[in-house]
Amino acid sequence: MQDFRDLEIWQRCKEIRKKVWDMCKTFPGEEKYRLADQMIRSSRSSTACIAEGHGRYHYQENIQFCRQSRGSLTELIDHVDVAEECRYITGETSKELVVEIETAIRILNGYIRYLKRRKEEG
Repeated sequence: MQDFRDLEIWQRCKEIRKKVWDMCKTFPGEEKYRLADQMIRSSRSSTACIAEGHGRYHYQENIQFCRQSRGSLTELIDHVDVAEECRYITGETSKELVVEIETAIRILNGYIRYLKRRKEEG
């Protein structure tokens, strides 16, 4: 793979990022610089960290950036929970998005395992 955009995990996170962006547009105005901003930032961080790690060309650095991406995705789950608690999104929307995020985390964990194996192989 020559480009980080070819990675399945990056593509999945991109879809999550787009959904979060669209969802946050429906939040009340007072949340623009609060919850909506945090959700947008963590969703963007998930793709940005994958891209940055891919560009490092060293397995250990790539792994570390993937771990940061995983942290951003986990943070996003918490933000989704808050959005549901505040009744900005329905329970169904929350559940669907969390399932997508958890699936992305599983794929990301697989990618991290792959990178670790490649690192060990030299």
